[in-house]
Amino acid sequence: MPEVTVTEHILLHQKRSPHATGQFTGLLYDLILSGKSISRRINAAGLLDILGGTGEVNVQGENVQKMDQIANRQLIYRMERCGALCAMASEEEADFIPVPDDFPQGDYILIFDPLDGSSNIDVNINVGTIFSILRRKPGKKGPVTLDEVLQPGSRQVAAGYILYGPSTMLVFTTGQGVHGFTLDPGVGEFLLSHPDMTIPEQGRIYSVNEGNSLYWDDAVRECVDYFKGCENSLGKPYSSRYVGSLVADFHRTLLYGGIYMYPRDSRKPGGKLRLMCEAAPMAFLAEQAGGRASNGFQRIMDVVPDKLHARTQLFIGSPRDVEAVERIHAKYGK
Repeated sequence: MPEVTVTEHILLHQKRSPHATGQFTGLLYDLILSGKSISRRINAAGLLDILGGTGEVNVQGENVQKMDQIANRQLIYRMERCGALCAMASEEEADFIPVPDDFPQGDYILIFDPLDGSSNIDVNINVGTIFSILRRKPGKKGPVTLDEVLQPGSRQVAAGYILYGPSTMLVFTTGQGVHGFTLDPGVGEFLLSHPDMTIPEQGRIYSVNEGNSLYWDDAVRECVDYFKGCENSLGKPYSSRYVGSLVADFHRTLLYGGIYMYPRDSRKPGGKLRLMCEAAPMAFLAEQAGGRASNGFQRIMDVVPDKLHARTQLFIGSPRDVEAVERIHAKYGK
């Protein structure tokens, strides 16, 4: 069988999607090109002076890594010139970024986390770029407003991530299933390696940072005890796996099933993960692969952000495992 590149795959499937215009296809192409450039820099990170922190703190109150800054600048530079966007928003920037008037403008809005799990780079652990693509409401003209950016995940037209690990993988959806592509360094192309990815109905792995257990509420403690015990639907304890990089942990969950949990705690009562650039795009992928994503009480895709950097708790993965979490939370109430 001939190898299918990601560009060929997009072109072959564009007739099935109401969003697959030439503008949309060009947007994906430039996003993929940005990922290749970031991948190249990460692969040489130990040889270049791009490890460690910059000494700055971002809008989230987190230490900025050098590769955070490089990935953020690369994406902004490339994507504001692609001709398909009217605005962007990055985890690293306090405000959304309108595309300058001197660049061609399009109908789409790109939300991204330039380098999720970036603190893992220094120890050579998987990191990734997460992206979400929204569309401006038809007929809207003039400067983009924040209200136009604050859309629920159900309004996404595409979402995905680029995983930088032993191999570089692109996983994305345009609402027609989830497909994975692996970067072949020899030809410089992402080739289709994981068509029609699906999450198992139930898994055997739970993923959560149990170092935070002191700060959890009773509902979260009961959820984790459910997966660690024998009273679950599996009838035995789940295995525990936790990388500390959302992209890496979700990718494993997508392939093997189970559940990834990043719950709220007494220090972050609203949750820690960013709704628009982390939880919503992963929720879109999970649902398209047959899984579920919830904040414990509500489908993540239905949550309407009230600010650009709105936070949430996240339970995502195999549908039966997420349903178990929702049943437990229902007993405690919000």
